[in-house]
Amino acid sequence: MSRTYGQACPVAHTLDVIGDRWAMLVLRDLRLGPKRFSDLAAGLPGIAPSVLTQRLRDLVAHGVLERRERAATVYALTPRGRDLEPVFRALADWGMGEQLDGVALPDPAALGLRRAFRPSGPPWTATLALRIGRESYTARVVDGELATLERGEGVNPDAVLTGTPEAVHAAARGTRPEEAGLVVTGDRAVADRFLGHFSFD
Repeated sequence: MSRTYGQACPVAHTLDVIGDRWAMLVLRDLRLGPKRFSDLAAGLPGIAPSVLTQRLRDLVAHGVLERRERAATVYALTPRGRDLEPVFRALADWGMGEQLDGVALPDPAALGLRRAFRPSGPPWTATLALRIGRESYTARVVDGELATLERGEGVNPDAVLTGTPEAVHAAARGTRPEEAGLVVTGDRAVADRFLGHFSFD
């Protein structure tokens, strides 16, 4: 990166790496799996393509992201990038104390579900597809724990939940899916059980 605080301090060094505008949101949106440049841009309304290009270049140079050449180039977190997970959780916990304004986006909505899932009751296992806005995710519950919630839709899910970020979160907060605007297909009992495991306090 061209700018640095120039201090022999771990906090300053961390900000040298991830402190530029948009850098943390780029990393946030890759916590659910790899993305193409165009998908990152679509999920970050307001970012200029030149800024996104620079942030990706800088984060790759610092070993936080990697470029993967597939049918199309995608960006993914490296192990060092995944080490930031506790930082994101702490930021989310801190930010929940404020009124949240602005546009609701699929990736933050899915990450909010991952953060708010609370195991309770007897163990159960199921796979759900979540179609939130223009994105798809797969949630796997194993023995009552949310084992994974990642980008991409798996095959043969037990239930499929389709709706806007607002609809998904309203249903996870206790509003009946139909009233929240959430469409449920497949095993309704699995969907209801899944939606009953969230606490946003």
